[in-house]
This record gives sequence, C-alpha cells and structure tokens, in this order.
Amino acid sequence: MKYFYLFFSLSLLISCGEKKTEKTETLEEKAQRIHDSVITIDTHDDINVQNFTDSINYTQRLETQINIPKMEEGGLDVAWLIVYTGQDTLTTEGYAKASENAISKFEAIHRLCEDIAPDQIELALTSDDVRRIAASGKKVAMIGVENAYPIGEDLSNIEEYQKLGARYMSLSHNGHSQFSDSNTGEQDSAWLHNGLSALGKEAVAEMNRVGMMIDVSHPSKEAMKQMIELTKAPIIASHSSARALCDHSRNLDDEQLMLMKENGGVVQTVAFSSYLNTEKHEARSAYMTEVYKKVADSLDVAWYERSQFSSLTDEQREEFFVNYRKVMNIGKELAETDPNVPPAVNVSDFVDHIDYMVDLIGIDHVGISSDFDGGGGIEGWSDASETFNVTLELVKRGYTEEEIAKLWGGNLLRVLDDVQAVAKTLN
Repeated sequence: MKYFYLFFSLSLLISCGEKKTEKTETLEEKAQRIHDSVITIDTHDDINVQNFTDSINYTQRLETQINIPKMEEGGLDVAWLIVYTGQDTLTTEGYAKASENAISKFEAIHRLCEDIAPDQIELALTSDDVRRIAASGKKVAMIGVENAYPIGEDLSNIEEYQKLGARYMSLSHNGHSQFSDSNTGEQDSAWLHNGLSALGKEAVAEMNRVGMMIDVSHPSKEAMKQMIELTKAPIIASHSSARALCDHSRNLDDEQLMLMKENGGVVQTVAFSSYLNTEKHEARSAYMTEVYKKVADSLDVAWYERSQFSSLTDEQREEFFVNYRKVMNIGKELAETDPNVPPAVNVSDFVDHIDYMVDLIGIDHVGISSDFDGGGGIEGWSDASETFNVTLELVKRGYTEEEIAKLWGGNLLRVLDDVQAVAKTLN
C-alpha cells in the first residue's frame, strides 16, 4: 500500500510541475491565432490602373496602401477592388467618358488576377469562391462599383457589370447621379430626385435580378430609405460608420442603422479619419496640412487640398498622385518627431464605431472596411500590412473568435449569399 501512496504522490508532483510549466496564451497570441483562422475581408480598396501593368503591379510592395505583399504582411485575405468613377454631367458624353474609365478598371483587375499574378490572387464571384481561394493560400480579389454613373441610362449595363465580376454597386457618389441623390445634398439641401429617380427605382429591381448587392454608403438618406422599401434582398453600406459618434453625412444615423438590421443587411465600418472622430481629425489635419505643404515646397512639387481636386486638370491630378505618397510619408516621419503633434484618429476610435453599431443592431449586421487608396487609413491601420491591429483591438474588447469571424467577413458573405439566392428566384 505504501508503494501506491508513493506512486500517487510522485504522479501528483509531476502533474503539478507540468501545469506550472504550461505556457499561458498571451492576449497578442490569442489575437494572432484568431486573425490567422478567420477570413479577413476589406470591402473597399480604390485602385489606379497605372498600378496594373507588367512593370508596376500589386505583386510589388508599392507605396499604395493595398497590394499583395502588404496583404500578406497584415494577414488580409480579401480585398474588394473598386471600379470608381467621379460624378460628371448627366449627358451622353459624360456617360461615355465614365464608361471608358470604368471598363479600364474592370480590365485592370482581371489583368492582375488572370495575367500578372494568377498564382497569387484570384477573382471571387461567390462566397464559396472566397473560401476555396483563401484555403488555397492565394489572396482573393472581389469587385465593387462605386457610382453607377458610368452605366448611363442603359440598364442592361448592370448585367454586363455583373458578368465582369461586380458584386456590389452604389447608385451615386459625391454628387447626384441619374439614379439617385447623393449624401452631399445635405450641404445645401439641394436635391435632384428627392431620393431615387424613376430610373433608379428600376435599377434596384435590376440589381436584385442579377444578384448584385446594393451599396448605400454614398446615396442620400431618403434614397437609402427608398432602396430598402423597394429591394427584395438585403443591402450593404460598403464603407460607412455611425453618425451618432461622428456627425458626417457619409455615416448612418440610428434610424438608418435600424433599417439595415430590419433589412438583414450589413454596415461595413470604415477606417476613414474624418468619419470616425471629427474633433481629433480636424486638429490633426490642420497640423499635417502645414507639414505636407512644407514638404511639398522642399521637394518643389505641387500640393492640393481634397477640396481643390474637382478643379484640377487631369495633368495636375496625375502629377499630384505621383508625388502624394512620398510627401505623405516624409510628413508623417516629421510629425513623429514632434512631441506637440495632435493625436491621430486611431484603431481604438475605429472600434468605438463597431462597438456602437454592434450594441445597437447586433453582431450579425456589422463589418469592416478601410477605403485604402481612397482617403482611408488611420493610426494603427494605415495600410494592409497593419490589418492585424484591428483584430488585436477586437480581442482586447472581449469579442470572441466567432464574433470576430462575423465582423471580418462572415456577415458580408451571408448577405452576398442571400442576394444571389434572391436573384435565382427572380430569373
């Protein structure tokens, strides 16, 4: 019997010793494990066709905020590459010029996925595609259309865009389109359609029919409400945040958020500084504006404010964007050495909006977007290489792996599935 007790005691000591040497998972390790296991989807990344050539493309670690090396560094699996066209006159000539621009961006995305880097990135058309491609180790590209303006007045172009890979589209941008009023009408209460035009209402039905998600991030509140009344499928806001926390017309107020919940849609919280914290953004922006001007002067290059873009010539705009990243990077380096620099809008401010919307409308209706290369980017998530920091902040706030999976893309893919299922019933 004494041997039994001796054996039992030794076993107990060994067991206790093993428990003491077991390594407890740190918060950062937990966040990394979750980040590696979920599919991370960013629903809004702008592109420039000049970065889709044989010599300059997303296989390289360009100064762009989004490219394949930076996606790999940050663990970002899926980038929705955007076919964006600015607003112009509602004329045949305007539509034709915009159409050329849109098609060039579709072609650029296909060129990246099919010719330049088919072994590194693939275009997805369904949620099953996303999961299959991500599991293969490749990055995933998807296509969204920001502004239906280049559609013109021919609704058959909606199906053509869908065949080219577009899986969501907004009916307006900054300025009223032939389809819909824009949120920018709030500035002077000048509206063109008081919501949707007759053509816009037909476009909603056509998007439902072809299985394309309707994006309400840029249209006016009244247009958004009319879309929800008309649509037979859930909708999305591809890059918007909570207006209760930041009173900007690009954000959704509580009434709109509740409508999104009732519709079964999803709001992709956007990492855009001025849509997250107005006070911090304006203080930092005023300081950085002066820094960027000094840097541009020292480099002898032209520098413009966002408000001036619409008045620039194509040559001036092209020259500006050639130098944009260089000036920005030097300016940020200078700011880091100044102890008096105003604090920047950061990942914590971003997740405040996620928290607010999750509390109001539920975890199933909130997602994540950056608006990289279109004005987005905040401290801590300034480009795709820093994507992990978003997951880390979510873990710090107590979100579970299941909840983080929904926020990072599960909810968006559910809506895509629903939209495509509705389309099958309409054809």
